[in-house]
Amino acid sequence: MTQAIKEAVREKYSQAALRAGGSCCGGAERAGSSPITANLYGPDQTGELPEAAVLASLGCGNPTALAELKAGETVLDLGSGGGIDVLLSARRVGPTGKAYGLDMTDEMLALARDNQRKAGAENVEFLRGEIEAIPLPDNSVDVIISNCVINLSGDKDRVLGEAFRVLKPGRRFAVSDVVTRGAIPEQLRRDVLLWVGCIAGALEENEYRGKLAAAGFEDIGIEPTRVYRVEDAREFLSGKGVDVDAIAESVDGKFMSAFIRATKPQTGAAQCGTPTCCN
Repeated sequence: MTQAIKEAVREKYSQAALRAGGSCCGGAERAGSSPITANLYGPDQTGELPEAAVLASLGCGNPTALAELKAGETVLDLGSGGGIDVLLSARRVGPTGKAYGLDMTDEMLALARDNQRKAGAENVEFLRGEIEAIPLPDNSVDVIISNCVINLSGDKDRVLGEAFRVLKPGRRFAVSDVVTRGAIPEQLRRDVLLWVGCIAGALEENEYRGKLAAAGFEDIGIEPTRVYRVEDAREFLSGKGVDVDAIAESVDGKFMSAFIRATKPQTGAAQCGTPTCCN
């Protein structure tokens, strides 16, 4: 991340943790009603979680429901926030597995560890650090998940390189993120991303594929999970002086939450056998 982006993200996450509510994708006033954040988790998932973990959810998707986690796997959540996806992952991988959460915000880490205690989750560990420099060894993780966080980074190439480094050969990258589809006028792109709540900006879907391939991943797929309509953002954009009817055709349906899959090749260990080769 650039320093300015990093500090903006840190401040937003700190405030969200202190409120134990709200969302990076729209703010506390949208929680439960935003077309971005609403209805991501079913009651069967959240029923036994601490309320603060649910209220502090910062996501735009539900990666644990799509990542096909298996008993005994080691999972790493990039930008784990209040810990909801880590706690859900811990359930899925069971006592023989492990779920790590990585976050750079002290307030979020304190909240997540409190939620871990309340949930009685023993196969969980929250780490302090940045997603551009993951504090885990090479080839140590079975699954990378993340929920609307990679788009916040100012250095996505480094994030993806680090994800590749810590994954074991043959293992998978399975994240939810905001992406765009096709060409969009830059000012409109900034305005809509501001509505979504993403500070650094989302990648265009083919650019995302290209960056994953450049990092060494294969079997890359991007599956839309929510497509945002211009009507959803009408009030926000009108308040910024945007003629929504005039720009509707340019942006409608071009911003979406997506589930992004990729695999580290079985030969990944040979390709990336030193701590610095993917940096």
